[in-house]
Formats: sequence, C-alpha cells, structure tokens
Amino acid sequence: MSPEGAGSFFRSRWLGQVPIDRLFWRDMLLVGTGISIASSVVALILLGLKMPLGLVLAVHFAPVPYNIFLTIAVWRTAEKSGAKASLMLLGSALWLIATVVI
Repeated sequence: MSPEGAGSFFRSRWLGQVPIDRLFWRDMLLVGTGISIASSVVALILLGLKMPLGLVLAVHFAPVPYNIFLTIAVWRTAEKSGAKASLMLLGSALWLIATVVI
C-alpha cells in the first residue's frame, strides 16, 4: 500500500466515509482481530524462545493503537448511522476490551 493509500485508508474511516457495515465487520472484526491474533501468536513464540519480556509485551500490545483507532472510527461513523449502529457501538467497545485483555 502506498503512503497515499494508507493515508486515504485512515482518513476515510476517521471521517465516516466508509459504510458502518464494512468498517465494523470487515475492518474491525475480521482484519483487526486477525492482526491481534497474529501479534499474540508471535508474542507467545518470542516468550517460548525466552526473549526479553519487554519485547514480548511490545509485540503483544503493538496492535492496540490500531484497535483504538478502529473503535473510535466505528463510534464516529455510528453517530451518522441508523438504529443498528447502537449495537455496533456496544460490540466495538466489547471487542476493544477483548483485544486488549486477551
């Protein structure tokens, strides 16, 4: 992805230009969860290799800023959406808690 493409990706989500269904289901639940699982697996491998705990924790928590961004983007987009958006607000908050705690 080019730098302009990455900027466009984040800008469109921040400004609520992406449909709430795509943002919630694909970007947050599918991609965000996949990234969180991948970082956790790598962190566990590093822990098994007896790497420094600071490195293990850094790898494990690396996706948290992205997850926070996605959650806020869902909240901002939900303000402009219909009734089902309130369920997505709750779902995104629970998802964020789960990805940080687990």
